[in-house]
Amino acid sequence: MRSARATLVKHLLIVHHSQTGATAALAAAVIAGAREAAAESLEVRTLDCLAATPDDVKWAHGVLLGTPENFGYMSGALKYFFDRIYYPCLEHTQGLPYALFVKAGNDGSGACASVERIVTGLRWRAVQAPLVAVGELTEAHLAAARELGETVAAGVDLGLY
Repeated sequence: MRSARATLVKHLLIVHHSQTGATAALAAAVIAGAREAAAESLEVRTLDCLAATPDDVKWAHGVLLGTPENFGYMSGALKYFFDRIYYPCLEHTQGLPYALFVKAGNDGSGACASVERIVTGLRWRAVQAPLVAVGELTEAHLAAARELGETVAAGVDLGLY
């Protein structure tokens, strides 16, 4: 199990990738929700998958992951993120709460399954069901993304996870 941290400030990391902008729009809604819910005791850090490091993950008390569905899989950038952080974080982030959001062209199940296989190996803990936005983005998708950010941020801040 993940050891307790002696700090009063909690940390939420939002890691995402977007090639066409649709996942970026979902990420913006997630980030807005997280920042809205963040109290002075929660710091929110947002990074593209290609920029996030193992130290960023070790810093976090919770992680939100965002990816487009590419060929029924997570984006190559998110896979590359996992390739870089997996072993450096394996023994340091067990039990880390996470949630996933996916912009899908099909049903998103392959992208979700590919992420879930890796986070299972990391022994991270899902705290929300994946948010999958299928097809053209709607206001309902963006509202759900904002709510996901708010919910996860509040849960990390309150130590519920």
